[in-house]
Amino acid sequence: MPKQRGIIKLDGTIGDITFYRTKDGYMAREKGGISAQRMQTDPAFERTRENMAEFGRAGQAGKYLRNSVKQLIKGASDSRMQNRMTREMVKVIHLDAVNPRGQRNVIDGEAELLQGFEFNAGSPLETSFTAPLTITLDRATGDANISIAPFVPQVEVTAQPGTTHFKLVAGAADINFETGDTVAATSESTMLPFTAVPTTAIELENALPAASVNPLFLFFGISFYQEVNGFFYPLKNGAFNALRIVRVSGTP
Repeated sequence: MPKQRGIIKLDGTIGDITFYRTKDGYMAREKGGISAQRMQTDPAFERTRENMAEFGRAGQAGKYLRNSVKQLIKGASDSRMQNRMTREMVKVIHLDAVNPRGQRNVIDGEAELLQGFEFNAGSPLETSFTAPLTITLDRATGDANISIAPFVPQVEVTAQPGTTHFKLVAGAADINFETGDTVAATSESTMLPFTAVPTTAIELENALPAASVNPLFLFFGISFYQEVNGFFYPLKNGAFNALRIVRVSGTP
């Protein structure tokens, strides 16, 4: 792929050359490609149409999942999180052993593949928080809880310089990936001081519909703050916050 060189960086199309910006710099490529009509009708592109349909379905599924707990994700995600999630959703869809190519979906795939997904790739959960978690995701009752026994913050939490406090957060989501209907809940601890004093036991409880037939997801994370004159400010705009999908229960 040719790169643009020179003082003036172009963005757009001039003649048959398209100029655009990527993470690797400014690029240029020749305009071309097949028509949309041919792509939609030519038998030679049947496999391409199948792949496009499933990729679109993966993107939509990722959007449903992100929107379910968007307030938690907002403070704990990296710039490429959306693309990474779509890539994982494609893997889920490809494990659908029921439907033909082009019609495979998340519900008949393996949603459990998403367990362990990190929303902030630059700050995985285990690099910030190491205290044991007791996780409950009960489809029959709808209980989606995380229990944490007392722990010493300066032992079990790796905080960046400037941290005075932190907060533990959890969320749960029941998602129908066909309709987009979602039931979600979130919970959080109090603001916890980053000291050598042990915490009390922490219970993060979230209620989902009982006996659901949809995929269920449980999230857990940590966010860091600095206290100044009684006000709590996110440390470096949340760059070190972590959020992970810690448990998934796929379609029963």
